[in-house]
Amino acid sequence: MRPKPGTIERLLPEIDLIKQNALRKRVIAVWQEAIQVGGWRVGDLEQIPFTLLIPKCRIGLILHTRAVTRTAINIAQTLLDHYGRAIAIDMDILTAGAILHDVGKLVEYAKQGKTVGKSKKGSLLRHPFSGQALALKHELPYEVLHTIAYHSKEGDLGKRSVEAIIIHHADFVNFEPLKE
Repeated sequence: MRPKPGTIERLLPEIDLIKQNALRKRVIAVWQEAIQVGGWRVGDLEQIPFTLLIPKCRIGLILHTRAVTRTAINIAQTLLDHYGRAIAIDMDILTAGAILHDVGKLVEYAKQGKTVGKSKKGSLLRHPFSGQALALKHELPYEVLHTIAYHSKEGDLGKRSVEAIIIHHADFVNFEPLKE
């Protein structure tokens, strides 16, 4: 079932920081489709752990996505404040990429009774690939696709854009301290 209009924006209010209306709508559409493809209900979204690598992880995917997005925006703003024109950052690409960086986890993960584990799809494709595929289907700019595909360890062998570098580090800053 497709989420009601406004649901994604309520869960991820940082979407409103994307200035380009068409891009904002596409980001919402990707989240809506990921929910459908993964077989989730809106009520499940805040209960999905952001990682399966931390046993009994109590931090949800939505909270993690918001924290990574805010961290990335703050990093970018600090760089722009201090380095000015020496660095070019597209804030819409950065924000869209941060909001979508883990959207593929809605496909990678599945409800397994009262817990969440890897889905059959997720055992074949990790979330950077499924998230990037969903974003491509919704015609997001290749710069956003790049940030999704390169945000995790799968991107370590490629050259990351400045937006992908920021999202990569924002993601790991929001992961590493939570490991025990």
